[in-house]
Amino acid sequence: MPEFSPTELAVPGFVALVLIEMIWAWRKRPESYEPRDTLTSLAFGLGSTVAGLAFGGAFFALFLWVWQFRLFDIGWSWWAFALCFVLDDLKYYWVHRFGHRVRWFWASHVNHHSSQHYNLSTALRQTWTGFLTLGFAFALPLVLIGFHPAMIALAGGFNLVYQFWIHTEAIDRMPRWFEAVMNTPSHHRVHHATNPRYLDRNYAGVFIVWDKLFGTFEPEVKDEKIRYGIVKQLGSFNLLWAVFHEWIGIAQDMWRAPWKHKLSYLLREPGWTHDGSRETSDQIRAAWQERRTSIEKPVSSENPIASKAEPA
Repeated sequence: MPEFSPTELAVPGFVALVLIEMIWAWRKRPESYEPRDTLTSLAFGLGSTVAGLAFGGAFFALFLWVWQFRLFDIGWSWWAFALCFVLDDLKYYWVHRFGHRVRWFWASHVNHHSSQHYNLSTALRQTWTGFLTLGFAFALPLVLIGFHPAMIALAGGFNLVYQFWIHTEAIDRMPRWFEAVMNTPSHHRVHHATNPRYLDRNYAGVFIVWDKLFGTFEPEVKDEKIRYGIVKQLGSFNLLWAVFHEWIGIAQDMWRAPWKHKLSYLLREPGWTHDGSRETSDQIRAAWQERRTSIEKPVSSENPIASKAEPA
């Protein structure tokens, strides 16, 4: 691994900002922090760091081996790093999107969404089991193009550092030009929401333009209070349950399912069931949209009595 790690160097800054936000929350929004939830988030961060140390070296060695088959020698110029950073963020968008749309990936990523609070400590709630998903494979095209694995690791580190500050309710909106291009606290609050209109939206890491380009952008609405967490809340501060509950759920579903459906519980979207006993985010959003359309349906000028009689 590269000797310079942006995330490790940023840890003192992370701690300082969490303490500052705690003071702000104590005065302005005490419900933003819950002691047991915060301790769980900190434990997640510690465990994720240990897992990274345990498996990061092996992945980096694999990247170095793949690098010998690169198409170009891009080198370490400033423009190369800038391009690598942008492409790595595009890669992050798709890894993140898969993390919500494929249950195998979601089992790892759900850890980050399991808190019902939204504050800077939530940013530390990182997975322990990311290595199981093999999500690192999304970065292999960058290696084959010719970006050095150390450069990719640095770009990814800076990407994570950027994402820390957007996990807050202390900042309302940034300037319009900034909101148009960059990921912000407002955009990322949407991503952590369980409101039907917000489910599986705003996957961006640094540049929100990817969501706008690929049709997954949703702006924050002022008149709708955000509910954080996951569709089926954990209801527990047990750390091990928080880490492994979705993996356990997958194993249980696959064990009980008919043979022809077993792999679907692994590879289809979270919430999918062969018998329709649960709902996916698409189904939840579609039902919400149908209710909303029904409520907002205008009265017909030709037959107003019949229109008013329609159910809301």
